[in-house]
Amino acid sequence: MKRNEHPQLNSFTSFVRGQVSSFLFFALLRRKNEPRGLKKINLQLFADTSDKTEKATPKKRAELRKKGQVMQSREVTSNLILLITFIAIRVFGSFLYQEISSVFRVFLTGTSQYNLQEPAEAMRIFSFVVFKILKMTAPFFIIVVLMGFLGSYVQIGFLFTTETLKPKFSNLNPINGIKRLFSVRSFFELLKSIAKVIIISWVAWSSIKSEFNDMMKLMNLEIGPLIMYIINTSLDIAIKICFALLAVSIADYFFQWRRHEKDIRMSKQEIKEEYKQLEGNPEIKSRIKQKQREISMRRMLQEVPKADVVITNPTHFAVAIKYEPEKMSAPYVVAKGADYMAQRIKQIAMDNKVHIMENKPLAQALFSTVDVGKAVPPELYKAVAEVLAFVYNLEGKNPLQNK
Repeated sequence: MKRNEHPQLNSFTSFVRGQVSSFLFFALLRRKNEPRGLKKINLQLFADTSDKTEKATPKKRAELRKKGQVMQSREVTSNLILLITFIAIRVFGSFLYQEISSVFRVFLTGTSQYNLQEPAEAMRIFSFVVFKILKMTAPFFIIVVLMGFLGSYVQIGFLFTTETLKPKFSNLNPINGIKRLFSVRSFFELLKSIAKVIIISWVAWSSIKSEFNDMMKLMNLEIGPLIMYIINTSLDIAIKICFALLAVSIADYFFQWRRHEKDIRMSKQEIKEEYKQLEGNPEIKSRIKQKQREISMRRMLQEVPKADVVITNPTHFAVAIKYEPEKMSAPYVVAKGADYMAQRIKQIAMDNKVHIMENKPLAQALFSTVDVGKAVPPELYKAVAEVLAFVYNLEGKNPLQNK
């Protein structure tokens, strides 16, 4: 059957082909625009987007110290311990030689003097050996402990905390593990290890090279001097290596210090929150200030009955004046207030039979220029003296009689 004999079938086949082609085209276009492979991983998880740019405050440092998060270079302590240990072995080498010789002498020549079948004799030899071992190792153990404590104390001082022993589930986070694996700290540790290998190899090779001529004469030495020569040479090389590694320790200390300072940085928001905690809640501070003002007002009002006169506006201001020639050379203000407080002062004055004088200019001047407990300024002496003289005439007393 020929294709042109069924035109309807041919048109249907063309339509299906067109639809399939369109579907495939849009599917390929969509797939091309989608991210592939690693593009779907959120790389921001590995980025350091921290806004902690400010130095840590003393309060933050104290809190971190309580948690055991302090700056410390273990390289300094370990190299210092190794150096002091090798120097001590070099200095006390003859002592160690004598003690070790005495132990071997017992086993090689003195065992025949003991009946090892008897438990008491066997225990006697065992006690002798243990005592000798303790005698040889105790000084070095003490030196190591003291130098380890000294190396830590010089860096961080005295610190005892159990916070570092608590498990941290954040260390199980694989993202954090990957970040630590490719961090600057890991790269520095790699460089430090390489530097150690290079320094140790170079110092050892240069030391052995300088001793090469003397090594040719070792074949004529007996076993004892030969062993002593090897031990002394090895100790000298070890001490040189420890001195050379001090350079690595200094670099490590500087790196650890910078890394610690970076890790404990704070954001500006954290500093603001800490400042709020130190200064207190603003609401609490306002309440404290309000209480202080109330106490001050109450104390001020308690001085009104002792005043000689209260000068008023008469409604807006009230100022209580007291004159004590034996204490001050001029009158002073014991209380003052405006509006409601002025009415309180006037009421207390009336209840305690304190004279109330109306003088608007003087009341306004005293209220605006003189604080409570302060003396009247010289420019107001005349006005205040006239008021006090009038009051004293009414009471029939002269305050200058006892002066």
